[in-house]
Amino acid sequence: MTATTSYDTDIIAWANEQARLLRAGLFSQLDIEHIAEEIEDVGKSEQRELENRMAVLLAHLLKWQHQSERRGNRWRNTIRDQRERIARRIDKTPSLKADLEDETWWRGVWADALDIAVKETGLFYEAFTDSRTWCFDQIMDVDFWPESRGEA
Repeated sequence: MTATTSYDTDIIAWANEQARLLRAGLFSQLDIEHIAEEIEDVGKSEQRELENRMAVLLAHLLKWQHQSERRGNRWRNTIRDQRERIARRIDKTPSLKADLEDETWWRGVWADALDIAVKETGLFYEAFTDSRTWCFDQIMDVDFWPESRGEA
């Protein structure tokens, strides 16, 4: 039995066929190059999820800080939810901690957060600082709620 499904025409059928070949021990029939790409993509997907969740969390913290008059349960729930999901993701995939120590990664996440905050608040980019102002521990601290500008 040989592989008959093309990676390029039906990736789901291809993946199922590759799994069947693996389980049957038919290693010589495997599409090794595409399997390697897919395994790498799994890691990239985990990294993208962390990046997206962090950007959403930061955007909501910025909204919390810059639009105190609009604070409500929805924002509070989003902040709590993103913190919990980020913590779970890091617990399940400890290698993601390397991203958290990478300033280039943080710059990209901060830029994404600013884009979200600008779109959702109607404020201009100049209303926000152009670099991250909180450390990871603050961002993830359930008791951290940034004060409005001018509050102390």
